[in-house]
Amino acid sequence: MSGKIIWGPVRCSRAARAALLAVGLLVLVAARVRLTAPAPTLLLRDAHGRFLAEVPDPRDPEVGYWPLARLAPRVVAATLAVEDRRFRRHPGVDPLAVVRGVAQNLRAGRRASGASTIAMQVARLERPGPRTYPRKLVEALAALVLTARYGHSAVLAHYLRIAPYGNRVRGIAYAARRYLGKPVEDLSWAETAFLVAIPQAPARMNPYREAGRGRAAERGRRVLDTLRAAHVLGRDDYDLAVRQIAALRIPPLGRRPPEALHAVLHLERLFRHGAPPPAPLVNTTLDLDVQQAVAAMVADALGELEERGAGNAAVIVVERGTNRVVAWVGSAGYFDARHAGAYDYARVPRSPGSTLKPFLYALALERGAITPATILDDILRTPGDITNADEAFLGPLLPRVALANSRNVPAANLLDRLGLDDGYAFLRDLGLHDGDQPGRHWGLGLAIGAMPTTLERLVRAYAVLAGDGRAGELVWYRGQSLAPPRRLLSEDTARLVTLFLADPMARLPTFPRMGPSEYPFPVAVKTGTSSKYRDALTVAYSTRYVVGVWLGRPDYRPMSRLTAFSSAAGLAQRILGHLHQGQQDGLEDLQFPPPRGYRAVRICALTGKRATHACGQVLLEWFRPGQEPLEDCDAHVLEPVDARDGLLASAATPRRFVEVRRFTVLPARYAAWAAANGLPRPPVGVSPLDAPPAPLAREAPPSRLRILAPRSGLMLVRDPESPAIMTTLALRVIVEPPAEQVVWYVDGAPFRVVDYPYTTRWALAPGEHTFQARLPFARAGSEAVRVRVE
Repeated sequence: MSGKIIWGPVRCSRAARAALLAVGLLVLVAARVRLTAPAPTLLLRDAHGRFLAEVPDPRDPEVGYWPLARLAPRVVAATLAVEDRRFRRHPGVDPLAVVRGVAQNLRAGRRASGASTIAMQVARLERPGPRTYPRKLVEALAALVLTARYGHSAVLAHYLRIAPYGNRVRGIAYAARRYLGKPVEDLSWAETAFLVAIPQAPARMNPYREAGRGRAAERGRRVLDTLRAAHVLGRDDYDLAVRQIAALRIPPLGRRPPEALHAVLHLERLFRHGAPPPAPLVNTTLDLDVQQAVAAMVADALGELEERGAGNAAVIVVERGTNRVVAWVGSAGYFDARHAGAYDYARVPRSPGSTLKPFLYALALERGAITPATILDDILRTPGDITNADEAFLGPLLPRVALANSRNVPAANLLDRLGLDDGYAFLRDLGLHDGDQPGRHWGLGLAIGAMPTTLERLVRAYAVLAGDGRAGELVWYRGQSLAPPRRLLSEDTARLVTLFLADPMARLPTFPRMGPSEYPFPVAVKTGTSSKYRDALTVAYSTRYVVGVWLGRPDYRPMSRLTAFSSAAGLAQRILGHLHQGQQDGLEDLQFPPPRGYRAVRICALTGKRATHACGQVLLEWFRPGQEPLEDCDAHVLEPVDARDGLLASAATPRRFVEVRRFTVLPARYAAWAAANGLPRPPVGVSPLDAPPAPLAREAPPSRLRILAPRSGLMLVRDPESPAIMTTLALRVIVEPPAEQVVWYVDGAPFRVVDYPYTTRWALAPGEHTFQARLPFARAGSEAVRVRVE
């Protein structure tokens, strides 16, 4: 009796301590155990379903972890047959399996059976560690907790999400896509058995190796046998599956194409900083065939232009109308360290040159500041000293011609007319900048590329013109969340600007015919060359695609007089030619449509008025009904001239000496330009050779004089090291009605008598000076202007 009194409490105390320890361990495990998994790997495919890349959770080296929307019956049956046949009949730990495993281990004298259930495998996969008996106990407790907390179906689904399938692949859904190229729901019995076999020994059953593939097929055959024995498979299904698993072929492992690295990295940035894709299988809009072809063309172009200083290039191809990104080449080669190829130059801010001009013309047309018949002057430097790239002037220009010739002076003057702030705000609406600087920071230089932007932003802005005035985001993948498109321009305006940019005749004389800006099918083209030839850009769009090209040096140093017309335009032409291989004969009707309801009118290129038979340069322009020009051109006249003296022929002039000649009468501000370009003025008198002298004409009205250059208040700094002949100031004056001569006065003293068109130059001298133009022997004169020379 006394022994019972002594030992009873001891045994109770040990049992209590064991129970407390078990409860405590269970509580600890319950507090820590959860069904968790890394974020699903994004599997990127091109528009035709070809492999592009995997984007895994950056915190985990494995790939996959795709959740199952529903448990596929075949996968469930095969998995349970192999891993846990009594899965639905135990609470997470199978007592019968434990007893059987212990017995097998004792008989074998080693660990021959682990008796792990699916829930226990989930616990081990979530917290890997050495396979010891204490750890086995922890896994068993975790399995009980997981099953009780989440239920059998959730535990099974999680196992199928995180189980290893070799080659760093986790989860059967991802394995089905990666190895077999199909969704897990579409797996056949043979494919299901093949994949279910792999987690037992992923390294030994590597599907990409012949031996591993054979082992997986052999074990898969045993899985099919088990399913047949359990009457899950009928005879016909079993026989078919056995034949299929023996003949199963695994497609080659998809490799990330090097030509698409920048595009893939850009997609990763979008997913990281924006809305994630709706599903881990991401079907992008990229076309790998086009991507590789464009990358090859970029490499070829750089090889041809490298000796002229070209260091790298970038190209974006977007489908017109949908804004789907078809190709994105960020550099000539990601791994080309010599040319800093790892930079994505489609995203690097660079000077856009003249590529912003179409948007200023579009804004002016939209607001009614100009019409297609408005004459824009290209005769003098702007007040901000902006001139044209060729240092020449083309005189009076229609908007179509001024834009197609990419003239700097009309564009800068147009921005000045619109208002710098309004023009800058419109460029922001287009997404070309974020408003980090005020518009005055760039000044009128905004019109000619002073403000940096990226090729990506530029292509997106041109998509507005190509999209009939609607602005939308670039589309990268199917199911992408997009904001509704915004209308920034009317359809009429967008179509007019497109017609301007697509007219090869309007590009004359600056850009010659049959060059890199001309196509056998309609294409709207705009080139841009930045200051000192640092950047060459071209954006061109056809009826189907928008193509943007940048070419330059990574270190921002100038190229060797490499213009966009002689470099980037040629690359864009090759790319669009490749995309339109079926339209190279020029026989298909792919014309850009004019604005709806507009009428075509023949107008004079120098006046914007209705063309007459006397007009030499005539354009067909489109107008809204009621807004077309009504006046006939009066600047071009056909006059009979006496060929002997060049004066007007009279009725008495013999017919053999009479010639009908074309003369041009332009406003006085074009006098210097007209004279420089050889535009003849009508004779001032009638030939006296065969007629009596005409009576004296009445006195002409007094002339009005206005100095065009220099402008009053101008301050100049003279370079003392430059020759005097190189440091001069142009003097220009308007005289209405024209006179034969003017006298230029400098500081109140006569400087020079100048014939029509009254232009001369004055050598700079330090100090403050006044300039005035007067008519000889007359009181008529201009107001004096003041200039200071340092």
